[in-house]
This record gives sequence, C-alpha cells and structure tokens, in this order.
Amino acid sequence: MKINTSIRRRLLSTVITTVLAFPSAHAADGVSAQQLLIGQTITLQGGKNDYGVAVLDGVQAYLAQVNRQGGIADRKIVVKVLDDDNKPAQAEANARELITKDKVFIVFGSIEGGPSNAVMTVTNELKVPFFGPMAGSPTFRAPHQPLVFPVRAEHKEEFRALLEHAKNLGMTRVAFLRSDSAVGQEHLANVRKIIQPLGLELAADLPFKSDINDAGIDAVVKQIASSGAQMVFNHGSTGIYEKIIRKAREQQLTTQFYGVNSGSTQLARHLGPLAQNMIFAQVMPSPWERKTAITRAYQEAFKAYKPKEDFSYGSLEGYMTARALVEALRRAGPNPTRDSFVAGLKDADLQIDGLKVNYRNGTHTGLSLVDLAIVTREGKFRH
Repeated sequence: MKINTSIRRRLLSTVITTVLAFPSAHAADGVSAQQLLIGQTITLQGGKNDYGVAVLDGVQAYLAQVNRQGGIADRKIVVKVLDDDNKPAQAEANARELITKDKVFIVFGSIEGGPSNAVMTVTNELKVPFFGPMAGSPTFRAPHQPLVFPVRAEHKEEFRALLEHAKNLGMTRVAFLRSDSAVGQEHLANVRKIIQPLGLELAADLPFKSDINDAGIDAVVKQIASSGAQMVFNHGSTGIYEKIIRKAREQQLTTQFYGVNSGSTQLARHLGPLAQNMIFAQVMPSPWERKTAITRAYQEAFKAYKPKEDFSYGSLEGYMTARALVEALRRAGPNPTRDSFVAGLKDADLQIDGLKVNYRNGTHTGLSLVDLAIVTREGKFRH
C-alpha cells in the first residue's frame, strides 16, 4: 500500500515530536543533551568557612574554563551546590536531596571528615558514585569503597610526614588533637601505628566535640601543658585549633604546633605572627610558586575567574579535584551512565599535568603527594 506524501510527512512529524517529548526516557539521571548535572554538598557555613569558599572557587574556576571550551561531548558541566554547615546530618540530607530530588549524575567534592563520611553513607546506600571527597578520612580507602574515588592523599600520610619531621628534630613526646568521633578514633589508631616504629610517645590524646566551648579549650591547653608534649598536631577543625594555639601562646607554652593541609592557608592568615615557624603537611604543591605545570595552569585559570582573590591551597585543591573529575567524566564515554563512569576508572591512572591519580581494583589511592611547608616571618609558606 502506498502512502501519499502528505500522510508520510504527518507520520514523520508525529514520530519526531514523540521522541522530542521524551528525550530522557533512557538517559541516566543528570544527563541531558545539553548538560551533566553534578551534586556537591560542601562546608561553606554561609560563606564564613574560608577554606570551603576557597575550595569551591577553585572548582568553579576550572569548570568555567571547561564550559567555555564546550564542556564534555558538547555538554556543559553544571554543579548544584548545597551548604552542609559542617554538620554530618545536614550533609547526609543534602546528599539524599541531590540524588533523589535533583537527580544528579554523581556526587562530588565535599570537605571535612564528618560531612564527607555522611555523604558516603548515602551514596553507598543509593549506589551512586562519590568522586573527590576533599577530606583525609581513612574510611574512604579502608575497607575498600568501590563507589568512592578520593583524589587527595589521606591524613595518615600527612601524619607520617609530620611525625618523621618531629623525630628528625629530636622530639620524643607528641600530642594529637582529633574529633571525638568514630573517624577520630580511626585517625588515633593510625597515629599509634606510625609513632611506634619511630620511637615516639603519644603524650596526650586530645579529643574534642564540635561544640567545644571556651572552658573546653582551656581544658585542652591545660592537658597539653601537663603532658610535656613537645609538639601538637591536628587532623582538621582549624577554627578550634586556632583557639587552642592562641590560648597556649597566651599562657606562654613553648610547645610546637604542626598541622595538616586542611584550611592551612586560612589558619596561618588568622594567626598572623603566631603562625611563624609552624610546619604544615600539604597534599598540593605550593599554589604561589610556578615550579610545576599544575600550579601554572591553576594560576592562569584562577586569575581569570577570581582576579582579586589570593591563591591558596584550598583553591588549588578544588581546581585539581575538578581537573580529575573532568577526566573521569570523559572516560565515561559519549553517553555516560553511572556504570560507565565507574568502569572508566577501573585500573585507571589519571595523568594531570605531571600528577598521577591512581585507581586500582580494590585500591582507590588517588594522589600520593605529601609535602611539608613552613610558615615564614612574612606569613608565607615555604616548601
């Protein structure tokens, strides 16, 4: 039977209209012809958390650059950002909302151990990849988490670098400031494993709650003084650490204070002269020097995006993590699904301007970079 031209055109028009009416019937959540929707819950605290704001600036600096160049397979990368206020319960609620309501493709880029672990709980439950948590929690790697892909090195390796430095200076007694939580207990266990072969003594375990008050700060400082610790180091919570350092110096304690990378730029700036000669572990190269390809690329992108903002470790880490995210998204293929995203990272080495982000079946290492930096008299970090 022949179909006249007029009827054929109407039938063709009906087919096209039907297809266009249901463009995402078989598409993955967060994937459309125009965009990839990524979910991010991060500790901004309404803009009061300097570190979180810097990280987000670094992320957005690179993604803006990628989108100007056409995105990935002609899709713009759009990030839905929610503020978790450094509260695990809020981070958990945010992650659930991003996945079930906003229908994001994957979840990305939280900071702080408590909120990041809460996000991981949700993403594991809902079987959604969690890429680039910017926290050093041991839980992202042990036991192995098949859907979690950290980029930065974990705190355990930072602790090792700090403790080896203290030992090389002849120190024997150290104190560890940590959160009074399950993750804090895991950090403590790692510290005990590191100090034993080094011949160091843990003179004081200093757990704290997130709502610690002035009396609690005083109690921690008193414990440091009575322990005879020559060095104190932390695993985050720079606002609390700043108060402890200030109080210790008011009481003229000569204890040395070391720190991990998280919020180190902001902590040193807030402390001013009190930060002089502090030693920090860093999981990124110096953001101010131009000795590495990644730093040069970061500086160009960040100056274009935030010309009036200073460089920092936080924004460099955000930039680097966004670089790794884009490479991971490219490996997911032209029609990405969550399964293809995970498959693209199987036994993968993401080469990013000389830095290698390593993922193996059973071991998601990420970067292994850990360096030490000292704060100079001028308040700058020297590696």
